[in-house]
Amino acid sequence: MKSLEVHLRELRATGRKALVPYFMAGVTPDWTRHVAAAVLGGADAIEIGIPFSDPMMDGVVIQEAAQRSLAAGTTIDTICAELTGASSGAPLIAMTYYNLFHHYGLRRAAGRLSASGIVGAIVPDLTLEESEPWREVCDDTDIATIFLVAPSTTPERFKTLASTTQGFCYASARMAVTGRAAGDGDATRVVNAVRATSDVPTYVGIGITTPAQARDASQRSDGVIVGSALVDTILRGASPADTEEFVASFRRAIDE
Repeated sequence: MKSLEVHLRELRATGRKALVPYFMAGVTPDWTRHVAAAVLGGADAIEIGIPFSDPMMDGVVIQEAAQRSLAAGTTIDTICAELTGASSGAPLIAMTYYNLFHHYGLRRAAGRLSASGIVGAIVPDLTLEESEPWREVCDDTDIATIFLVAPSTTPERFKTLASTTQGFCYASARMAVTGRAAGDGDATRVVNAVRATSDVPTYVGIGITTPAQARDASQRSDGVIVGSALVDTILRGASPADTEEFVASFRRAIDE
C-alpha cells in the first residue's frame, strides 16, 4: 500500500474528514505560500495542478489559471524545483494530463515528482486500460495513482476502479467540468457505489463551492476536494492570509 493511502486511512480512523484544496502551480509568484497557508487553515492534503494547454476536465476558472501559469513559464521542472526542500506539512498530490508525462518521459516524470515530495498523481485523461506503464513507474517511486469515478460509471467499472485506485478514490459528483455548482449532484450515489466494492477512502470533488456544500458532501464521504472556488479567489488577488481563512472556513463547516 502506498504511503499516501496509509496516511489517509489513518486520518479516517481518527474520525476526521479530509479537506483537500486544489492550487494551480505557478499561477502567482507566491503560490507555494498559498499552499503553506492552506495547511495552516486545516487542509489534510494538497492537490497541485500542473498547467496544461488543453485541460479537458477543467472549467473556465482553472483554464484561466492554467493559461496564466503557462504564460509565466511554469513547467514540471519549475514546479518541482520550487517544491523541493519545502515542508508543506501535508501530502502533495499532482493533477495534470497524460500528454505532459508522456512527453517528459514516464520514469523521469515520476522520479522528478517524487524527489520534490509529491506522493500521488491524478491523471484524469489516462484510462485504466492504458495506465499500466504509468502505474509501473509510480510503483518504483511510491506515488499513488488516483482514479476517478463518475455518475456514468457502470457497476462493474466501479468495482475495477475502486480496487485499482491508490491513496483515495476521486468521486466526481457531476458529469461536468470543474466549477461552481449548486446542491450535491450525484455524490451520494457515487460514493455508495464505491463503498459497495471497496473500503478505500473516497473523496467528493467537482462543484464543491461553499462551506455548506463541503459539510454536506463530507457527511456522505471520507472527505472533499475544493478547487475552482479557491483558485478563483487567488486569480482575483487573494493573499496567503486570505487563503488560510478561506480554507479554515471550509474546515470549520466540515467539523461542525
